[in-house]
Amino acid sequence: MDESNRIGSREFEYVREVLETEFRASSGSVMMRRLEEAFAKRFGVPYAVSFVNGTATLHAALEAAGVGPGDEVIVPPLTMASTTFAVLQANATPVFADVDPDTFQIDPRSVEERIGPRTRALMPVALYGLCPDMDPIMALAAKHGLFVLEDDAQCFLGGYKGRLVGTIGHAASFSFQSSKHLTSGEGGVVVTSDADLALKLRRVCSLGYAGVSASKGKITKKDIQDPDYERHVGMGWNYRMPELCCAVALAQTESIDALVAARVEAARLFAEAARGCPWLVPQKVPVDRTHAYWTWVARLDHPKVSWRAFRDAFMGLGGHGIYAAWKITYLEPMFRDMNLLGREKFIPEARRAEYRQGLCPCAEALQPKLLQFRTNYWRREDAEKQAEILTRTIRKLS
Repeated sequence: MDESNRIGSREFEYVREVLETEFRASSGSVMMRRLEEAFAKRFGVPYAVSFVNGTATLHAALEAAGVGPGDEVIVPPLTMASTTFAVLQANATPVFADVDPDTFQIDPRSVEERIGPRTRALMPVALYGLCPDMDPIMALAAKHGLFVLEDDAQCFLGGYKGRLVGTIGHAASFSFQSSKHLTSGEGGVVVTSDADLALKLRRVCSLGYAGVSASKGKITKKDIQDPDYERHVGMGWNYRMPELCCAVALAQTESIDALVAARVEAARLFAEAARGCPWLVPQKVPVDRTHAYWTWVARLDHPKVSWRAFRDAFMGLGGHGIYAAWKITYLEPMFRDMNLLGREKFIPEARRAEYRQGLCPCAEALQPKLLQFRTNYWRREDAEKQAEILTRTIRKLS
């Protein structure tokens, strides 16, 4: 990887290879196969299935696991709403568990309280690049026979008790959206060690084609040159990742260590700049976990300075913009108005009544206080400058 750029010569080389095929069917899915093999190898799992984006990954994984109408899926409310969208797309009901006030991750104790007779799956999110406490989550899943889908869109190469994040649940979803550690503009991938699940994932992803497999993403010309060929063994979506995106994602996967390291170093500089400040409290990282730092985030506990005042002071000194945490999902207008494209019919009235202020008090208290600082600096001097501006901002407001 060119250390001053996110996109290097290898990305251009692989894209050129695809363009030179002129998208001939006989040359299709080469980059898809190479990407999936490289990603699976890096994460030490047998199967990786690529997708058009990191929401399709979640939806397909739930469908492949058999989640559907009448089922409930437990999710955190403090994250991008795509996690919940995937549950709704599978015609299931989202149930929200609260978060830990220090790590900001879904709290296993709240998860346990939310498990009921209709619970079918758990979807913990590695928020900001930090893994939730997975051992008790997996224990709950084993006890109740639940499917665990890790939403690791923000966590590439994170660690949990010596294990690589993404290899703990029954399946894990990663995103290649433009803000993520690895990007191809859009895209995503699901990894799993379960051969049957991988096959079902592939078929959900690929229009239910009979000719695909856990490791094969495209039917062959020989298959379809037969008038008696039965193509579709089941319902599926066209969620396949385009070859051009696969080419870029492959190059990014081959540079994954450097791309993640750049963000981790930027986060270290921000943490050092905030060290000792009593009213800027970073996300707690337990000693048994390794943070991947999609962003460096801190809770603003200043008694007199508002979120916007801090943001304005930081930017006034030359800082880049600070991102706010997403609105708590169940407090978004779509839930208030039950505007869910017909999926509201799958949500019982008792669950609908829960979607209001007070359901997850820790998450609700945290959300307006969280300051999310960019870590996507590919030149160290740029990260150093932003960290130095944070130091000056803290001094100004103290």
